[in-house]
Amino acid sequence: MTIDLEALYIDLHRHPELSFQETRTAGIVTRHLSDLGIEYEEGIGRTGIASIIRNGDGPVIWLRADMDGLPVEERTGLAYASTARGVDPAGVDVPVMHACGHDMHVTALLGALEKLVASKDEWSGTIVAVFQPAEEYGAGAKAMIADGVLDRFPRPDIVLGQHVTPLPAGTIGVRGGTQMAASDGLSVTMLGRGGHGSRPHSTIDPIVMAAATVMRLQTIASRETDPRDVAVVTVGSIHAGLKNNIIPAEAKLELSLRYPNDQAREKVLEKVERIVRAEAQASGAEQEPVIAIDHTLPPTINDTEATARLTRAFDRVFGEGTVVDPGMFTGSEDVSWFARESGAPLVFWFWGGVDPDTYAAALEGATIERDIPTNHSPFFAPVPHPTLEIGVDTLVTAAREFLD
Repeated sequence: MTIDLEALYIDLHRHPELSFQETRTAGIVTRHLSDLGIEYEEGIGRTGIASIIRNGDGPVIWLRADMDGLPVEERTGLAYASTARGVDPAGVDVPVMHACGHDMHVTALLGALEKLVASKDEWSGTIVAVFQPAEEYGAGAKAMIADGVLDRFPRPDIVLGQHVTPLPAGTIGVRGGTQMAASDGLSVTMLGRGGHGSRPHSTIDPIVMAAATVMRLQTIASRETDPRDVAVVTVGSIHAGLKNNIIPAEAKLELSLRYPNDQAREKVLEKVERIVRAEAQASGAEQEPVIAIDHTLPPTINDTEATARLTRAFDRVFGEGTVVDPGMFTGSEDVSWFARESGAPLVFWFWGGVDPDTYAAALEGATIERDIPTNHSPFFAPVPHPTLEIGVDTLVTAAREFLD
């Protein structure tokens, strides 16, 4: 059997599924695993899959790909653009798109497993391939761990993973140490007193309270963080009210916070709480605002020695100069829970998905921010070739380096 990677990728791209709803995707994965003769367990952490290739004595290598899409309406104009819709946890009908490249991740891992199965006479050890749900909620890895994946499968000697990103196709980005930031998702509910829009003086307006809070939160990064440090405070959604002449009783903000380490996390969380409570008090709120942490992701920290070893392997296979240090990404990942909970080292890298000529033109014109869509953009779409082939070969190279 030879997997048609392009057809598989296009199919997955056309049919994205929201976090913990990846049932169709999981079915495609298990069919390919069965065709390859790889044993697996499904339904781990609700919709996750773990598979295993046993091939004699040797190290245990974990390879991980995430599967979920995002509530984004695709605007790429591609012939295979998603028109899918789903229902989010709040029960709202939303468009769904693979705006972060997880369709590419699944395809690359299946392609890599096919190559590793075909070359079993050249390596020895055990490969555990994890197809993880709900990375976008920061919940999928912990759900699989809570469901016993580390006990039901051999524990890793190393955890390996990758992410497609807006670098030129053919480029690999990896660094030892902190590769991606830690993050928290917060829900903040500002509690006011509702009433008629014509009588604002008889209310405590939570929309004004929320607006003031949003503006003040921006000073955490701009005025309360050393410019040499990293802190991101994003208010990604704000919901309040149903009609123009009704002042509602509450407003809800959803925040995304990013930082490089636990010490910075504590400082930013303290500042967020201080500002939220102070703005509520300044507005005369009669009830304290409610602050809830929806999810927490640790920093993604690459093992220095293993990263240096893998960088040398990538240079051998793909050529000197292929690997670059992309700096620390302020995006966050939950892959490191597998490494943290098992005590294994982690190497997590990026590979480029942008047409090299397009990227070079944007670089020359200083228009990268405008012309090169990033992950989570409605215009994000990696070029299938050579992105697919390189995504497969990076995983194979990484697995073989530590198996051999």
